[in-house]
Amino acid sequence: MEALTQPDDLEDETADVGETIRLLGVSDSLRRPLIHAAIQALNLPPGSRGLDVGCGIGLQARQLAEAVGPSGHITGLDLSPQLLQHANRLAARSGLADRITFREGDMHALPFDDGAFDWLWSADCAGYAAAEPLRLMRELARVVRPGGIVAILFWSSQMLLPGHPLLEARLNATRAGIAPFVAEMGPELHPLTALRWFRQAGLENTWVKTLAGTAHAPLDEDIRNALVALLEMRWTGAEAELSPEDRAAYRRLCLAESPDFILNRPGYYAFFTYSLFCGRVAR
Repeated sequence: MEALTQPDDLEDETADVGETIRLLGVSDSLRRPLIHAAIQALNLPPGSRGLDVGCGIGLQARQLAEAVGPSGHITGLDLSPQLLQHANRLAARSGLADRITFREGDMHALPFDDGAFDWLWSADCAGYAAAEPLRLMRELARVVRPGGIVAILFWSSQMLLPGHPLLEARLNATRAGIAPFVAEMGPELHPLTALRWFRQAGLENTWVKTLAGTAHAPLDEDIRNALVALLEMRWTGAEAELSPEDRAAYRRLCLAESPDFILNRPGYYAFFTYSLFCGRVAR
């Protein structure tokens, strides 16, 4: 936020944060099983200390706390004090407040000592088109003890419009569709090249795992609401780059108020993937 923020700007920012909290909460039922599977793939040691970078409202921090057990501890880090306030409330409601600490901070300058954690996790944050990925990876690895894991998880693909591959391809080719990557960036900054970042940063035993999730009719209320939120998040702002015909098709298929909304189809099916990149800090 700029130093000289006007009252209207404050209201807009509060509204934006509120919408972010809503979308994160609503979409959690769709993403939670894949994130659970990713956490399980790490085999985090019971009683270990971990850092959740870009923790948002703390949804993954709670899963991580459950994974390491009652003798472990999770520190969640985020730039937004509003998101952290909400995260603290959710942790208290879940009964995990004594096992999770939330702290405001920047992942590019982590406010922790060298080797302070047994492992580091970042979901939908550190993997997204960092301007200086090598510098970022070195900073993430700095706060993990030798032999500890650095794990980055991010959304990597989706097929949400069955039967409409051309429209979906065009949506995915817009600025919104490729975000946070932008066309002006070199390919080495795309998140799917993160394995190179890990190795250049000196991390060892690097590996990648892709996890796929599905949704199909009949959709229960939680999954339907999560898919509505996902369609809203994925291609917001893409209409301006579409032809009039594609724009009309997008509005007909992707807007919940449309009578032809794609989620209303009795045979609806979709899939999506997360990619998990891991490495160990050199001993």
